Amino acid sequence: MTNSLEGPVDNTRLSGRQPPNATLRLSIRRYAETFDNNTGLLLIALSQAFMSLMGVFVKKLNAIDPPVPPVELIWLRMVMTWAVCVAYMSISNVPDPILGPKEIRLLLAVRGLAGFVGLFGTYYALQYLSLSDTTVLSFLTPMCTAVTGALFLKEHLTIKQALASAFSFVGVILIARPEFLFGQMSNKYSDDATPDFGREGEIVSSSQRLGAVGVALLGVVGLTTAYTTIRAIGKRAHPMHNLAAFALVCIIIGPIAMLLTNTPVIFLKDAVSITMVLAVSLCGFGAQMTMTTGLQRETAGRGTIAIYVQVIFAMLFERIFFHTVPPPLSLLGTAIILSSAVYVALSKNKAANEGDDIRLTNDLNLEQGLLANEEESIDSPSELVELDKLSRGDSS
Repeated sequence: MTNSLEGPVDNTRLSGRQPPNATLRLSIRRYAETFDNNTGLLLIALSQAFMSLMGVFVKKLNAIDPPVPPVELIWLRMVMTWAVCVAYMSISNVPDPILGPKEIRLLLAVRGLAGFVGLFGTYYALQYLSLSDTTVLSFLTPMCTAVTGALFLKEHLTIKQALASAFSFVGVILIARPEFLFGQMSNKYSDDATPDFGREGEIVSSSQRLGAVGVALLGVVGLTTAYTTIRAIGKRAHPMHNLAAFALVCIIIGPIAMLLTNTPVIFLKDAVSITMVLAVSLCGFGAQMTMTTGLQRETAGRGTIAIYVQVIFAMLFERIFFHTVPPPLSLLGTAIILSSAVYVALSKNKAANEGDDIRLTNDLNLEQGLLANEEESIDSPSELVELDKLSRGDSS
């Protein structure tokens, strides 16, 4: 269709439709806005992928002959982490990059010691438990942190949250499957499931599995103490101070623990093992950085829920790298712990939203009250006349 005065007429404009290029630009803009609004959530999910991938390399290092001890792995990883943290704080002119602020050095030391216990519990458990089971057991930490926060930091804890934390231990029992409760069923698997393999490829016995769960729970206690200490430190220290203190304590305690337990040092000679150790360090540091950045961009409720995608990555990597399928009792225990953890996260988020609503309602009530008082104060005509006189400076 053409117009003799104005030239060709755009049929897409007459029909109300947008040209294809405009539709494409609008779609790209919407996708970009969606990505920008969920950047924090995606970074937290990426940190969980790093954590699961780190667990894969730890299990691979446990399977070589001779296997690398957990304490040695912790020491090697933390040497690199501490060097990067101190270098970053020195370049950024952060005060006290090595020991942290004087007034909270004791808290930083406790945070480092508790973090070492937590990391050791995870690395030890990976020797005898599957990657997914070890990951799920670590989800007890947020619930235990809520309890210790209520006991020591006077934070709010509801009865339902406490019951959810207690209910999650049913899931722990199903994952551990102690022989005195389950009998010979603790070592049986379905047709699709595969048994757990420990160090050097041997099948894990019921006693080894129970012991690994016990050490993993000790690690949960350590991580709970570490997280509670971090909350007590608050903003009195740079985030890198927390990580550097954690790394420094691990560097000091690692050799002492190996001497006390007569654990031999394994010297890595082949390129594959050295590469996997470097991968453990890089994945651990990447998880810390993406987690910290993500939590800065995301709310606590959404961020906590994003953490639980780690079990998806754990099961996926377990299937890809180890060709294993969890037994039904482990899957049931996983569902119980995940549901309890998500419930606690959602209840915290709901409580925070209700608090915001209450504050907003109070602010609106206050504003309405002030407006009402103003209207009442100038309600009579005589008062309006007096105000008009005062505004003109007429005192007669």
